[in-house]
Amino acid sequence: MYLKSLELTGFKSFAKKTGLDFKTSITAVVGPNGSGKSNIAEAFRFVLGEQSIKSMRGKKSEDLIFNGSKEFPKGNRASAKITFDNRKRLLNLDFDEVSIERSVFRDSTSEYRINDSQVRLKDIIELLAQAHIGASGHHIISQGEADRVLSASIKERRAMIEDALGLKIYQYKKQESERKLDKTAENIKQVESLRREIAPHIKFLKKQVEKIERAQAMREDLKALYREYFRREHIYLEYFKKKLRGDRAAPEAQMAHLEKEMISARKTLESASQKDQKTIELVSIESSLASVRTERDSATYEKGKVEGLLEYAKKRLTKAESAAKEAADVSVPLREVESLGEGIASDIDHADSKDPSALIALVRSIKEKISAFIAKSKVATNTALVSEITAEIKELDRKLTAITAEVSTLDHKLSALESAYRTVKESIEKEKDVNREAEKALFRIVAEQNELRGILTAISAHEERLRVEETNFKNEVQEGVALVGRDISSFYDHTVTDADEVVANAPRHEQEDRRRAIEKIKIRLEDAGIGGSDDVMKEFKEVSEREAFLTKELLDLEQSAKSLTDLIKELELRLDVEFREGIKKINGQFQEFFALMFGGGHASLDVVREQKRKKSDTAELLEIGEVSSIEDIEEAKEGIDISVALPNKKIKGLTMLSGGERALTSIALLFAISQVNPPPFIILDETDAALDEANSRKYGDMIENLAKYSQLIVITHNRETMSRAGVLYGVTMGMGAASKLLSIAFDEAVEVAK
Repeated sequence: MYLKSLELTGFKSFAKKTGLDFKTSITAVVGPNGSGKSNIAEAFRFVLGEQSIKSMRGKKSEDLIFNGSKEFPKGNRASAKITFDNRKRLLNLDFDEVSIERSVFRDSTSEYRINDSQVRLKDIIELLAQAHIGASGHHIISQGEADRVLSASIKERRAMIEDALGLKIYQYKKQESERKLDKTAENIKQVESLRREIAPHIKFLKKQVEKIERAQAMREDLKALYREYFRREHIYLEYFKKKLRGDRAAPEAQMAHLEKEMISARKTLESASQKDQKTIELVSIESSLASVRTERDSATYEKGKVEGLLEYAKKRLTKAESAAKEAADVSVPLREVESLGEGIASDIDHADSKDPSALIALVRSIKEKISAFIAKSKVATNTALVSEITAEIKELDRKLTAITAEVSTLDHKLSALESAYRTVKESIEKEKDVNREAEKALFRIVAEQNELRGILTAISAHEERLRVEETNFKNEVQEGVALVGRDISSFYDHTVTDADEVVANAPRHEQEDRRRAIEKIKIRLEDAGIGGSDDVMKEFKEVSEREAFLTKELLDLEQSAKSLTDLIKELELRLDVEFREGIKKINGQFQEFFALMFGGGHASLDVVREQKRKKSDTAELLEIGEVSSIEDIEEAKEGIDISVALPNKKIKGLTMLSGGERALTSIALLFAISQVNPPPFIILDETDAALDEANSRKYGDMIENLAKYSQLIVITHNRETMSRAGVLYGVTMGMGAASKLLSIAFDEAVEVAK
């Protein structure tokens, strides 16, 4: 026995808690009409999950709750609870006893419980489906529904057969899979829509990123050029600073030594006894020589400084002109254009329109003015910087010319003084032998000093040019750091060890080539005009990640859809195979029971397909309102038809059967179905009402045979049926319009049933 008990509380006419125990294979429920017997069958439907209140003879869920009387108050809820013996694991739960309870409240809410734990309706349906138990299946035949299987449509009949064959779990899985497939298809559409939405944006961002990447590549090239250029320039400057310091050390030491010798020689001359006029003259010339030499040295130094500035200015001019060549467009101040227009308008106003020669002269004048304006505009395309540097170079050229002339004048003056000095000195030598050696020494010293001064002047000029170059270099480094980052200045941290080799193997024109390449890349970067690159790259990354996520999500969804489609096909195939095998088995039992009921004849279930509706039929159905839309008209589907042929009669087909014959046929079919796939229990509510005494005995024999496979709860007025039951429950209507349950003997049951 699988079914142990049923407990009712406040359900319809059962106001008080009422319990039924099912200890035998057949339990009969008897009682007079209106006592509440059928409420027991409906209680089974209710607790097993039936959602149609109409099938339980109600209009709304509140109708299932005891409505009250003078003796009993109005109930707030109705509940039904069935208990199963689950030691054979009929239900897929690890409990030896399983109780299922459903309650409905006045506010139309429902509550489901399994072993006193609240669950969902879905959980109950899935649990029962595995045991071939449903809320309204073949195993619960309510009052007046015995003929249901005969009067049903071929599609409804197929559904009943599938339920009886235990295919409901597959149908449920198929429905669940179809629901998931529909949801997946909807999700696929949403994902595809999102991908379409972001596609233009990601395309735009990709172009921006490509532009940024090109700019970054140019910036990396610029970094590499900067590093090499700065490294070599730094080595060059440091090398020559060190070299000039070394070149200056020896002449300066020699000059200091000569100064000491000159002081000694002058002391010798000053101490000489003969100090005539020529000596005084010689000293005067020497003084003039010293003065002129100082002036010339100063002028030579200034010349070197101007030459350095001039060289630096020419480099700046080359750089500015290179930038001007890269410029694509030239803008002309609006004021100048307006001035040109005003001048042309004035010429036109003053011209004699009647004189052809005057008009020709006017045209020529306008042409000359336009040509002059264009020439002026072309000149104006040079930037202010070019003009400024050009003016600076002109000024430096002027200064250099003036200083060169001054140096030349001083050289002539110095040459004349030196000549006079030699003349006087030669005269003195003839007259003053005593001081000759001192004078020779003095002359040698002066000559050597002049040579050393020239060397030192040249070194100073080189140093000045080097200082200008170093200043320019520092400005270039600052500009480079601002443009591509501080890491390009790392050359400052490295000790110069290979300066000689670098300077020897790297001509200066290679540095100029690098500098021009740097300027070209700078102009291209400026033209690119990439701003907010970090934000663009961040947005592109985020959008790309989202697009990748959506792509993966789409692939997952498509795979899921394919898996669900395959599963649905597999379930459909399994349903079809097991359905057709089940039909064969049912037909065998159906024929046996039918022959038993009618003493022969033939009965079978036939798989048929509905006729497809014609367009005219569809239009007619829409017109009369049987369907609301074209979507409501399904494709032709397979169903079940019933063929019967009574013995010794020309009756074929269900429509020609009498009421009693239909009852016997339906009972034969119901019992055949139950034999093929026996459910744990069967509830029969007055299915024997139309049977005569002879057929009642046959009915009794069949239920006894059926009870070998399933527990039977029969609600009956039939004496023969009662006699086959192991336990009889009597239902009466007691005080206060409430049903009362009695456990009675067979004879008592017969009386109660009357």
